[in-house]
Amino acid sequence: MAKLQIRKIGDDVLRKVCRPVEEITPRILTLLDDMTETMRAADGVGLAAPQVGILRRIVVIEVEEGNVIELINPKIIATAGEQVGAEGCLSVPGRRGTVKRPKHVTVRATNRRGEVFEMSGSDLLARAFCHEIDHLDGKLYVDRATRMEED
Repeated sequence: MAKLQIRKIGDDVLRKVCRPVEEITPRILTLLDDMTETMRAADGVGLAAPQVGILRRIVVIEVEEGNVIELINPKIIATAGEQVGAEGCLSVPGRRGTVKRPKHVTVRATNRRGEVFEMSGSDLLARAFCHEIDHLDGKLYVDRATRMEED
């Protein structure tokens, strides 16, 4: 595994829409592993492929230590409720923002074995799903924040 460079706000790659993964190759599996290592080394709870310069629809999330969620071609298929809270981002160091997100989110994605699955999450996991999937569409939390502050 390798630790990858995290792109920072201002890098054009963060504003591009990612392409779907057509085939799960050994390269995609290595990318998943490298993204997990990079996220953990940076003390993050999520990381999307464009944050490491790869324009593919791939996300890793770890809100519970030791439980990494890998999402290939994720789509939000249902939301409910509302939560307002602070968000940060590995690509926007030293800042936090207040963002409104759904309280409950269900996503449909493909896993590393090529199997389509659905997963639901609430609170922090719901926030992470939305935040990371936004990255795949070239959006950053700062676009949605109602208030920004320094960490």
